[in-house]
Amino acid sequence: MASKYKKRGIIKQILKDHFDGFWYLNDYRFPKEMQKDIQETVQKAIRCGTKDLGYAKYECLGCEGNPKPVFVCFTCKSRFCHGCGKKYTDDWTEKQIERILDVPHRHTVFTVPQEMRKFFFDDRKKLTELSKEVANVFKYWYKNKYKKRELEVGVITVIHTFGRDLNFNPHVHALVTEGAIDKHHEWVKVEYIPYSFLRRAWQKLLMDLLKKWFPNDPKVKRFIDHMYRKYPHGFYVNAEQRMKNAKGAAKYIGRYLARPAIAEYRIVSYDGERVHFWYEDHRTGKRVDEIIPVYRFIYLLLQHIPPKHFRMVGRYGLYSRQKNQQSQKIVDLWNFMATRQLKLSFRQVSKKKKYRDRMIEAFGKDPFLCPHCKCQMELVEIYHPDYGFLYHYMEDFWKAEEKRWGIKIYERKRKTKTG
Repeated sequence: MASKYKKRGIIKQILKDHFDGFWYLNDYRFPKEMQKDIQETVQKAIRCGTKDLGYAKYECLGCEGNPKPVFVCFTCKSRFCHGCGKKYTDDWTEKQIERILDVPHRHTVFTVPQEMRKFFFDDRKKLTELSKEVANVFKYWYKNKYKKRELEVGVITVIHTFGRDLNFNPHVHALVTEGAIDKHHEWVKVEYIPYSFLRRAWQKLLMDLLKKWFPNDPKVKRFIDHMYRKYPHGFYVNAEQRMKNAKGAAKYIGRYLARPAIAEYRIVSYDGERVHFWYEDHRTGKRVDEIIPVYRFIYLLLQHIPPKHFRMVGRYGLYSRQKNQQSQKIVDLWNFMATRQLKLSFRQVSKKKKYRDRMIEAFGKDPFLCPHCKCQMELVEIYHPDYGFLYHYMEDFWKAEEKRWGIKIYERKRKTKTG
């Protein structure tokens, strides 16, 4: 299948070509309370990086070379968007490096059996409770194992709804400290939790959720009994990945935060009617190629759009807002006593990269440097589609003229441009 399109921006192109037609025929396939959010998210992603979402305009004023102005178009800031999702993840990861405890961590994945996934597809708010139950798995173990010491670990959770094949597959990635703080505010190394407990505890907590959501429902009771019989060893939990330092742990979990359901490099081709993509089967390790109708591909993408204001990340125990700063001090002191080296450089606050910094880093070129006189261009205008012109470098001059002549020069100009 030959492709007429470049891979970069190919998903945006697919949505531009087919979203309206797809949505007209298939909106009923999504939960009703999510339909508006999905529409808004897709439309923003399509217009992302265009003047439709607003822009900042830069010019080299008075330059004899008369260079073209530079427009920095606003982005949609959606996790669904490939460009914005990548930036969101990078910013989040950098921020976590300042907060995460400098101790070994374990990456654990808690899965939901296929028979239960429809509960979460129909009501996405139920996904939030998954994160709380993951944290409870660790809480219960350390509470019962070390009753006298009252140990508490740090847990960061990230909710995912897609697998490598793009099907709806809700699961929770958890980053857990391999150590805890006791009631005397001392850091204690602890052994990791056995797989058998993780699997069975996770199963029980999910079954208890069903009882809470559907009390006194005989069908649900029979379903729960069936799940215990079918999965006598509990639900699948993967806990093989271990990170030795905090920076590596933050970057690792950041990969799972806001990435789109599929990276564009995995799309082999798109001819306007069908999409060819591939994924690696995690069981066999072999590449699997799929060629599917474009409407099917769009459905697979849209089912993973989260509800508006949905929290993908949860923080529990030592990573809760109330305890994080104190936990950092205790761990830093423990590291100092163990190594006699105070890692001051680790706690330095990273500076958030601006558009100009990112462009220079990516392309080695300053976007605001005038190509003629080599001077830095100046911000002359900011426009937002909802609020009109928020700034213009001539605004003060216009207001002075308004006062002088008693007419609304700036208002008239703004209305003319927005109109």
